[in-house]
Amino acid sequence: MKLTPDTTILFELGPLELNATIVNTWIVIAVLTALSWLATRTLRPDAPPGRWRNALEVLVLLIDGQIRAIAHRGVRPVMYLSGTLFLFIATSNTLALIPGFSAPTGSLSTTLALTLAVLLAVPGFGIAHGGLRQYLGKFVEPSILILPFNLIGELSKAVSLSIRLYGNVMSGAVIAAILLSIAPFFFPVIMDLFGLLVGLIQAYIFSILAAVYISAAMAAPDDATDLENTP
Repeated sequence: MKLTPDTTILFELGPLELNATIVNTWIVIAVLTALSWLATRTLRPDAPPGRWRNALEVLVLLIDGQIRAIAHRGVRPVMYLSGTLFLFIATSNTLALIPGFSAPTGSLSTTLALTLAVLLAVPGFGIAHGGLRQYLGKFVEPSILILPFNLIGELSKAVSLSIRLYGNVMSGAVIAAILLSIAPFFFPVIMDLFGLLVGLIQAYIFSILAAVYISAAMAAPDDATDLENTP
């Protein structure tokens, strides 16, 4: 039983090996691009909205509402990043229902890459919104003696984000494999539905945590603590 798509080599181009993680990531990107094109190909003021456009607008409004409940400022930029993360993770985990497709989020390299994107966005958004001095000043509040602990807290975000997503996706795969080996004709549908539910929940948690971290970096010193404690 292969627990990660990194170990599955699909193509070899000389010394370059393309594993299932890379190829399936390209597939997810292609699917999202195709769906975006279908939803926006008739996007004109004089054209009535179609089914794809209505579905896209409902999804955007749902994501926007969640971000507005967290972010006190800069809602649209935060929504663009957090919404993209949600769509990528949710699509990856949904496509895992297709036989032979391994979700890229089942690879630690993918979850680390997503986490790195968030960790780079946190100071980027914070500095762009409040300036370098205000962002760095949060690390020495209320005293410079607290600096090491604040730095450790930033590193713990990377660990919690990446390990949480990777661990939940992989644990779902392991449980499914065990149950399928016990009763291969009864559990497939149930486990597929369970895996889809877990995948959507993990996509939601990851994107919301990203929004919380970014919003905390953009917050003023007096309300940063409240944002970090947002559920």
